[in-house]
Amino acid sequence: MKFTQVRNATLIIDFAGKKFLIDPMLAKKGTYPGFEGTPNNHLRNPLVDLPFSLETLLDVDAVIVTHTHPDHWDEVAKQVIPKDLLFFAQHEQDAAIIQQSGFTNIRVLSEHTDYDGITLSITGGQHGSDDVMAVIGERMGEVSGVVFSHPDEQTLYIAGDTVWNAHVHASISQFQPDVIVLNSGDAQVIGLGPIIMNKEDVRSVYEAAPNATIIASHMEAVNHAVLSRPMLRDYLAEFSMTDRTLVPEDGESYTFA
Repeated sequence: MKFTQVRNATLIIDFAGKKFLIDPMLAKKGTYPGFEGTPNNHLRNPLVDLPFSLETLLDVDAVIVTHTHPDHWDEVAKQVIPKDLLFFAQHEQDAAIIQQSGFTNIRVLSEHTDYDGITLSITGGQHGSDDVMAVIGERMGEVSGVVFSHPDEQTLYIAGDTVWNAHVHASISQFQPDVIVLNSGDAQVIGLGPIIMNKEDVRSVYEAAPNATIIASHMEAVNHAVLSRPMLRDYLAEFSMTDRTLVPEDGESYTFA
């Protein structure tokens, strides 16, 4: 297995002979306005450029969209990804949204989706605390993660846009992943707090999965993500968590044998 951090929550995963593009946000730096009602919304998204060419990013076998918020599935992705490329969506509603952009080869993830011997298992999540969901739950919508399993690979869990909660704990308990990718940028809505994991959530996952390597993603690329890589690295060092927690730069890869 090879993990590559592209930018924001966009990843490339090489797994059991297949290459996956995860949550494609493919626009050039500064293409979109900042998200209203969030910190630093005077900044334009994405905050940084892609580390790879579009040709490199589109050389994949399949795309997984964990949910259709614009920092995971943007207008450029809708335009440049080949319309017949295989997509995996979290449910029929998102599949329909993707289909509306002209894509013709879409599968809905289940608990045991088989893809050429790879098992893709959808996992639950919550895009903010219970208090966040009570106020803006309709705006946050449904989100998901995915677990990759294969007899010849370590098990990979991409948690998606969720805070630490019972959904994540249950996924760790059920699948016992070897590698866990967390969206860790502490993206916030003003007055309501985090809508993805913050540093304390990363610590909770670290403690709940004592045998897993944790990778921090979704950092320093959109206006409302307030936790920087240096801040997270300092926190990891303070609590002696650097042994199993990786904080990749955009463009950086890790291989797990």
